[in-house]
Amino acid sequence: MTVHLSPEHPSGTSLWPAPLAPGSVDATVTVPGSKSVTNRALILAAHAADPGWLRRPLRSRDTLLMVEGLRSLGIGIEETVSSSSSVSGVPEGRGEAWRVIPAAPQGPATVHVGNAGTVMRFLPPLAALAEGPVRFDGDPRSHERPLHGVINALRVLGARIEDEGRGALPLTVHGTGMIEGGPVEIDASSSSQFVSALLLSGPRFNQGVEVRHVGGPLPSMPHIRMTVDMLRAAGAQVTAPESGGEPDVWRVTPGALLGRDLVVEPDLSNAQPFLAAALVTGGTVTIPDWPEHTTQPGDALRELFTRMGGECRLDGRGLTFRGTGRILGLDADLSEVGELTPGIAAVAALAEGESVLRGVAHLRLHETDRLAALTREINGLGGEVTETADGLRIRPRPLHGGVFHTYEDHRLATAGALLGLVVKGVEVEDIATTAKTMPDFPELWHGMLASSGPKA
Repeated sequence: MTVHLSPEHPSGTSLWPAPLAPGSVDATVTVPGSKSVTNRALILAAHAADPGWLRRPLRSRDTLLMVEGLRSLGIGIEETVSSSSSVSGVPEGRGEAWRVIPAAPQGPATVHVGNAGTVMRFLPPLAALAEGPVRFDGDPRSHERPLHGVINALRVLGARIEDEGRGALPLTVHGTGMIEGGPVEIDASSSSQFVSALLLSGPRFNQGVEVRHVGGPLPSMPHIRMTVDMLRAAGAQVTAPESGGEPDVWRVTPGALLGRDLVVEPDLSNAQPFLAAALVTGGTVTIPDWPEHTTQPGDALRELFTRMGGECRLDGRGLTFRGTGRILGLDADLSEVGELTPGIAAVAALAEGESVLRGVAHLRLHETDRLAALTREINGLGGEVTETADGLRIRPRPLHGGVFHTYEDHRLATAGALLGLVVKGVEVEDIATTAKTMPDFPELWHGMLASSGPKA
């Protein structure tokens, strides 16, 4: 697959002057709900036997694309906002909810996936259960992202899919109203979402599904564990490696799913730039409602950023993270938490010593080639980053201002904003791309700095 890293944004977007921190940040930042939980919950609710509720879902481009995709297949999704505190588990003022009314999916339909990996991978198995054709297409970059694992597996399980041999979008799923299911082997080394996609719809297949991974190292295992936990909470019977099953094998038995009332956790990966702001400025940031137990990969930030020189405390207020005035280099295998790599690379560029980030070769297949993009952009500000076979080697150097291109990648945009906190003159191209998972990022960022005030 060829990935083009042209710094020219196709829509000619403007540059965002990244605000310089006035000193040590001191703020409480409430981050929106988890994208990974929201989009998995939407799929499970669409398959359920009864209507369900998602409280405090993430409203972003990726989740709204999932909502519109489900609606195009006949699934009912109603949006409500409650200003009272009467909703169980939802604090006053944070009562937005989506009511999902399940239905047998129907075609013909057209689904636009944007550049959302969860949408392009989680919806085709559900579409295979529809009566009639369902066409999938998306942004130009979506045509370059791997989808072969889902396509090939669905064919083995009984679906008919037209993709002209691309193993990628655009494609058409010709649904017949049912999928036989059963055992299937896939290589999910390029995306753990291949496994999750099959498991989430597995309860609706006649024989359920048995997914056996037969490839290289499987990235982002916490996301598969999240899928398994959410399936079980919805009433599915799942056998997984971490619960006594065979290594690299997951089984879901056929059966009805429950309509749930689910409060979505804050998106811990989206908390990363705010925690990093405390680390690089020697300040303090609190993230309310940080869960004590979670399958979100972002929870690893507590350990990773502590290794990089910070201190954290989890209590009734949430997670409070404090920078100590030192930023240490990091040698870490990030294979399970690859989405955190851009933010960690930005912090590493400001550290006292060298960092080596390993196990993330699959990031070359994400929203952009993240390894090439990080290398190019940090080096463009004076840094010294080199790509390795499976990651990055980062040697800190004095940085200067300049344009930080984002390649329509939300995590590149937040990495650029982070560097701009302590490097004067950084301009981030297309900050609006953060709307993919965090539409209010610029406002939250400015709010964090406004509440911090000048350093005494």
